[in-house]
Amino acid sequence: MTSSTDAATAQVTIEEINELIAEFEKYRERLMNETLDAAKKAKMSKKETMARLEPELAQIETALTQLRAQLDTLTSEPAAD
Repeated sequence: MTSSTDAATAQVTIEEINELIAEFEKYRERLMNETLDAAKKAKMSKKETMARLEPELAQIETALTQLRAQLDTLTSEPAAD
């Protein structure tokens, strides 16, 4: 019985990780678009704006890399019988 429970838990975890990845990707895109739009209205250069965004974008990329690694680990584990 525990193997079916473990498999269900692993499946939920995989789904949750996929959802988190999708949400982070949407957030990154929205952050860039909204920030660049605001910068354009404020007549800031794209280069300056991207320089200010870079630390946050780096954090998002780090989180995405960690989530993808975690997902790879979960999906590459052999199913326990």
